[in-house]
Amino acid sequence: MTDDEHQLSTDQAEREASGAHAYGRYLEEFEVGAVYKHWPAKTVTEADDHLFCLITMNHHPLHVNDVYASESQQGRNVVVGPLVYSLALGMSVSDVSGKAIANLATEELSHPAPVFHGDTLFCESEVLDVRPSSSKPDRGIVRVHTRVFKQDGTLVAEFKRAVLIPKRPNGQSPRAEADVD
Repeated sequence: MTDDEHQLSTDQAEREASGAHAYGRYLEEFEVGAVYKHWPAKTVTEADDHLFCLITMNHHPLHVNDVYASESQQGRNVVVGPLVYSLALGMSVSDVSGKAIANLATEELSHPAPVFHGDTLFCESEVLDVRPSSSKPDRGIVRVHTRVFKQDGTLVAEFKRAVLIPKRPNGQSPRAEADVD
């Protein structure tokens, strides 16, 4: 096929129907109590941490100054918390909000233990609630509780979030959508 013959499709459903990995879920695909163990994990490097701090203008020396950090309670640089949260949120997108209309809220964000350069983060989300919208029949709200662990199993962050998710188009089942030519 030449470039002139190629028909680019930017429609997510059409790209998934081609055999591409499904990205996100429709409202009907969420089940209360389900736990999604997000993949891949992410090792946080010093460069990741410093770049995030510079981009967000957080120049706290605990994150960017080895001498200062060596004299702190932790004895070394600590990865800035908003980076840990951002990574966890990003890691969860393909399972939770890949088809989202909007992220509605983040609640109860906490960082019970520090993350250090070289730690690898593993993330999972539990579905807490799924409810159809009372005003718009084509969507609903999903609430999840996301937990972030480092390689030794220590919980390093957790939060809950509410996401506005569309229902499957035209009430199609997953099989019917895949059978469309």
